[in-house]
Amino acid sequence: MSEYQKIVPIANDILKNHELCCHCLGRLFSKQLHLSSNKLLGQKLKKNFQSSQKCFICKNLFDNLNYFLKMMIDYTSNYSYRTFGIGITIKPSIIDRDDYIRSKYKLAGTDSVKTDITKELCKSFSKKTKKVLDFLDPEIHFLINFKNESCELYSKSITFSGRYVKTVRGITQKQKSCINCNGDGCRTCLLHGISEFTSIEGIISLYLFKKFGGTTTKFTWIGGEDKSSLVLGTGRPFFVKLNHPNKRTSKLTSIDLDSIKIKNLKIIDKFPQKPILFSSSIEIKISSKSTIESQYLKTLKNICNAPVVVYETSGKRFEKQIFSLSYKKHSLHTFSLFMKVEGGLPIRRLIEGGGVSPSISDILKCKCTCEEFDFHDIEV
Repeated sequence: MSEYQKIVPIANDILKNHELCCHCLGRLFSKQLHLSSNKLLGQKLKKNFQSSQKCFICKNLFDNLNYFLKMMIDYTSNYSYRTFGIGITIKPSIIDRDDYIRSKYKLAGTDSVKTDITKELCKSFSKKTKKVLDFLDPEIHFLINFKNESCELYSKSITFSGRYVKTVRGITQKQKSCINCNGDGCRTCLLHGISEFTSIEGIISLYLFKKFGGTTTKFTWIGGEDKSSLVLGTGRPFFVKLNHPNKRTSKLTSIDLDSIKIKNLKIIDKFPQKPILFSSSIEIKISSKSTIESQYLKTLKNICNAPVVVYETSGKRFEKQIFSLSYKKHSLHTFSLFMKVEGGLPIRRLIEGGGVSPSISDILKCKCTCEEFDFHDIEV
C-alpha cells in the first residue's frame, strides 16, 4: 500500500467530523508524502467532499492572505532592501484547534498552522517583490498581527565609520536629547531623539537622515574635545548606528558640511566590540596670573617618564601615558604645549589639576589655566 493510500482513510475521517480548508488538510500529510504544496494535496483529498462551512482550524484565514500581502508591499514602497523576514501573531484559539486535530489523529511531525501561514506569506511576498527570504538577519522584518489585522515593519540598522574635521570653534561634540522624549524619539522631534542639529552629532545625524532616512542615531566617539577646540589633520574617528533606515546604499565620499568635514565615511558590518586604543597630538594654549618660570618649563618633559594617574570621583583610578612633549613660551604669563598623549587623558584637568597627578600646574608650581586646546592628529 502506498503512503498516499495510507493517509486517505485518516483524511476522510477528519473531513467527516471537521470541515478543513485545502491548506490545513494538505498540511497534515504533506511532509509524510514529501510534497511541497499543501493546497494541491488538500484539493486532491477533498475531491469527494463538498465545502459549506469555514475551516475548523483557521476559519478560512488563508483566503485573506492577499490583504496582508498588499499591506506589506505598500509598507515597503519607500524602502530599498534585498532580504526580508516575517513573524506573525494569530489568535490562540486557532493554535488550540490545530493542536487538537494533530493530537486527536496522532499527526506528529507536521508543520503548525502558524508555520504554514508564515511560509505562504513569505512565498507570495518573495514572488511578488523578487526579494530574498532571510531567517537569520533580514534587512526588512515584518510583524503581521492577524488578530487586529495590523502590520509593523522594522528596518535593520546601518553602521557607519568615518572621521570628522572641525575647523570652526564653538561647536559641541554631543547634541542634547529632545526634552519631550529624552532621546527615545517622538512626534515633536520627528522620531529623531534630538530636536536641534547644531553639534557634531546633530550635523552628521541630519546628513544621514537626509541621505538614508531613518529615525535615531547612536554614536561611539573615539575621544572628545571642548566646544572651543578644533579637530584638524585627518580628523577624529567615530562610529554611528542609524536606526530604521529607508535606503541602504549610497555613494559616500568626503563630505563638506560647512562647519565640519566628514572623511572616509563608509558602511561597516557592526560596531567595534572592544574599546579602541588611540593617541592624540594636541596643541594647548596655557596662561597663568603668576610668572611662569623658565627653569620649571624645562622640567615638563619629565612627565613622559612615568604614567599620569587620573582619579575619578567614583573612587576609580587609571593611568595614561604622555608619549612626547615640547613647549613654546610666548610671554611671562603664557605658553603653548605640544603633546602626544594616550587617548582618554582629560586635558583640561591635566593642565589645571583636580584629580590628575602630576598636573602641569603642580610641575610649574603655579596655577595654570587651559585657554584652549586643538587636536592636530588622532591615531587609532
